[in-house]
Parts: sequence; structure tokens; C-alpha cells
Amino acid sequence: MTREKKRRFFQVGAALAFNAYLPAFFRAGIFQGKIKGLCLPSLNCYSCPSAIGACPIGSLQAGLASFRLHLEAGQRQFGLYVLGFLTLVGSLVGRLPCGWLCPFGLFQELIHQKKWVKFKLPRLLTHFRYLMLLLLVILLPLIIVDEFGLGQTWFCKWVCPAGTFEAGLPLIILNKSLRSQIGFLFSWKLAILGLFILFMLFINRPFCRTTCPLGAIWGLFNRASLFQLLVNEESCLRCLKCQQVCPVEIDPATNPKSADCIRCLRCVDACQYGALSYSFLFWPKKQFKPVISPTTDS
Repeated sequence: MTREKKRRFFQVGAALAFNAYLPAFFRAGIFQGKIKGLCLPSLNCYSCPSAIGACPIGSLQAGLASFRLHLEAGQRQFGLYVLGFLTLVGSLVGRLPCGWLCPFGLFQELIHQKKWVKFKLPRLLTHFRYLMLLLLVILLPLIIVDEFGLGQTWFCKWVCPAGTFEAGLPLIILNKSLRSQIGFLFSWKLAILGLFILFMLFINRPFCRTTCPLGAIWGLFNRASLFQLLVNEESCLRCLKCQQVCPVEIDPATNPKSADCIRCLRCVDACQYGALSYSFLFWPKKQFKPVISPTTDS
């Protein structure tokens, strides 16, 4: 099995494992077991009927939205578990879960396989995800609160297309009583999902690269995480094949620690000269293959 097939196996397996409680799905409810509060290492919506855990971004917003309420009540609940989870995963592997585990990342890749004209994403737009993180995930839940001091989960409520795809649509389809309650908000989010699906046809992983706050957080750890992409500059001939297969359109040979890198490792397999490899914890570093030099007839 090639590494790419293994990666697809992990993506499908994670999507099934993260949404393993099928009874809730078939009764159009939401699983509420004891493990529901545990964060999953991907943007997997809490409200997906069969989701067995929580989305770390949703959990972070919920903690920040109730921060002032708890503070005024003398309760020091600062959501340290979620921050610890995000830090632990980021410190270990950086954005690797984006490339190997995220169900919505898998959905984007499958849509992008259609044979449409492909376009490059302007690099400037990749910084938009930090605005999403700062504004909708952190600041607005803290600043805009009701009379009780309770804020909203702005990103989940107004933007997240993963939540619409994984939770909103299944619940509307399966639960007839919810269909009569469809209003502007659901239509708005459905339009956002449709817009991203349109982008997916022409651009690989547009949501991950421009909007996802979870990827923005874990991308900050790429430079210091224990899992690292390695480059042997002596072996690199700058053939750019690694850049050609990169789903996020970076140059791994010159910027292996980029915050955009999802650690899919396609570049490692594409390199004919063994210039790219990776290391993690106590795993021995993969030995670089010798440079393949062209021969000439004398």
C-alpha cells in the first residue's frame, strides 16, 4: 500500500471513528454520552448526530462565550482542558491531523478530484484564517454578551461549512420537525457551504487554507512540533516536483516548516532524489537516498 493510500485509509477511518454512534444518526438525534465532552483531533462538528466527541474549535468558543458569566459568578472555569489539548496536539505533530484525520479535509479532496480547470489560490487569502480565529473564535465570544454575560459561538453559528455539512444537513434531512424551522441562518450557512463546494472544484482545500481556525492554531506549531519535515539541501536539485504535488501549493524544499503545510507527505513520495524526509520523537530519521545524476554519453 502506498503512503497516499494509507493516508486515505486513515482519513476514511477517522471519519467513521469520530462519528461511530450510528443509533443517534438513525433516530435523528445527537449522541450525548459521557465521552461527548472530549475533543477530537479535527474539525468534526459536535452536533453531528453520530459524533462521539467535540470539535476543539466549538469547545474553545463555548468556553470563551461563558467566560464572563463564570467570572461574574466567582467560578474560575477558563477552558484550560481545550487549550491544553490544542497545545498538546500542536506540539506533537503540528497540522498533521489536517492532512490525515480531518473528515472535512477528506471531503474537500474528493470534490477537488473532479476534472475541472484548476486555479492557484492567492497567497494573501491564506492569512484570512487568522482573522477568523482572532475575530470570530476569540474576540466576539468574549466581547459581545447578553444581559447574563453569555456570548455566542460565532464561527460555528455563522460560518463553519463543516458543521453545516456534517450536522445541519443530516438533521434537516432526517428530522421532519426541523424542516419547518428553517430560516435565514440555515439558508446563510447553506450558501456558504455551497460557495466553498464551488471553490473546491477549482482549488484544493480552500476552506483549510483560507478559513479554518483549527488549522490556523496548529499551523503555528509547525516550526516547533516534534514531527518535522526534513530537507537535505545537498540532494535537492530544485526539480519542483514536490511543489507540483503539494495540495496547499507551498514549496516544501525551501519552507518545510510552513504554517500552511498539512503534513500529508505527498512531497516525500514525489521526490526522486531523497531530499525530503521526516522525523518524529524517537523514530530514526529516514536515510536520504543518493542523488540521481543524469548521465551523458562521451
